[in-house]
Amino acid sequence: MFEVIGTLEASSPAKALVKTALSIRMDGTQKVIFAKNLLPQLELIARRAAEPQGVEVAWVELKPLGRGFVFRVFIERVKNSGDVGGGVGLEDCQRVGERLSLLLDVEDPIESSYTLEVSSPGLDRPLHEPKDYERFVGALARVKTKQPMEGRRRFVGRLLGVEPTGVTEQEQRNGPTILLDGESGPIRIPYSAIESARLEVELNQPPPRKARNRV
Repeated sequence: MFEVIGTLEASSPAKALVKTALSIRMDGTQKVIFAKNLLPQLELIARRAAEPQGVEVAWVELKPLGRGFVFRVFIERVKNSGDVGGGVGLEDCQRVGERLSLLLDVEDPIESSYTLEVSSPGLDRPLHEPKDYERFVGALARVKTKQPMEGRRRFVGRLLGVEPTGVTEQEQRNGPTILLDGESGPIRIPYSAIESARLEVELNQPPPRKARNRV
């Protein structure tokens, strides 16, 4: 997985002191709520940094870390549809990280000390949205459901695609259906029933390189 990791400091000593004080005053629960509320704004800023570089934001995370937070941005190159690993390199991560650092410094949305990480999703990329399951049709995936289906919660198979949401009330609640090619045949899993899912690393694929750089 390519990574560009850097600690972003406030633009002035006075601002740094304020951010440190705010971080110390927030307990764990307050930090989680703060991060959840701020995440949509941060994702928009990250997209503004990524799109001019020809890459897309796969997803973003803001997690408590020590007295502050870690802001993680995962990027991938959409035109390489189905390219496991994200299709991005170290230079892509560096360019997005540098541009994002500038935007964050100007807009200053995180009222706390934080670390910025920009990286590719990696070979075992999590699958978050229905579009992720469509993009990686043919790839091997591991899916865990919230409740047992046919006596089990874990399924492994190649992605076959996504069926659109049906018209009945129950189908509307279930959302689209994810199709897997399992050992005993096709498996249909309602998207709303999925707890987590990610691509499986296949042995015939080369391992991802690793690199770090400060921004």
